[in-house]
Amino acid sequence: MTLTEFFHENQKAAIAFSGGVDSAYLLYAALQSGADVRAYYVKSAFQPQFELDDARRLAETLSADMRVLDVDILADETVAANPPDRCYHCKRRIFSAIASAAAADGYTLLLDGTNASDDAGDRPGMRALRELSVRSPLRECGLTKPEIRLLSREAGLFTWDKPAYACLATRVPAGERLTAEKLENTERAEDFLFSLGFTDFRVRLFSGAARLQLPAEQLPRLLERRAKILSELKKTYSAVVLDLEVR
Repeated sequence: MTLTEFFHENQKAAIAFSGGVDSAYLLYAALQSGADVRAYYVKSAFQPQFELDDARRLAETLSADMRVLDVDILADETVAANPPDRCYHCKRRIFSAIASAAAADGYTLLLDGTNASDDAGDRPGMRALRELSVRSPLRECGLTKPEIRLLSREAGLFTWDKPAYACLATRVPAGERLTAEKLENTERAEDFLFSLGFTDFRVRLFSGAARLQLPAEQLPRLLERRAKILSELKKTYSAVVLDLEVR
């Protein structure tokens, strides 16, 4: 089945929209197929502002109907406790909110951007999607991440080369309680590194310290800006350490 065929069979749907590569292309394909779709973006403490900015920019570019839902995810005690299966509980809360809003708007079918490259075994949130009957057209149509990037580039979508971005909660070790302050510190630190030209990196919380993970080719840039980075990050972290075991 192709995406065009999928949307000919399913001509009215709500799309869980993050502003990332996959959901951006899914929204584009739906609109190109003439389907009646509405995009739903969930704004919570787990999403940095740039994600919402990207989502709004893309929706405007495509003249897509987009609705922003505010969800107080930290009010969910199970999610805030940050257990190993936090992603499952978070996905249940977020997709339930989207499903409720979409149903009120007249959309009973909910779609997400999971693609054929995503390993269900590595993503506990997949169970929540199955339980809520969320469908994943990109996965159903066998589209992999590289294929989606290529198709997005051909379509002129600015998201085609956007790096994968996991939510801010993933920066805090499982079992350590999530707070607005920890998440805000993470977003501020990563925004600062973005402003210095770093890409595809993470600033993880490690016993009160900022543990930096970034591609090896960016290490020279890191050393060149060492003093500036230390000065900024030590405003909110006890120390700044470099993780050499990644990438």
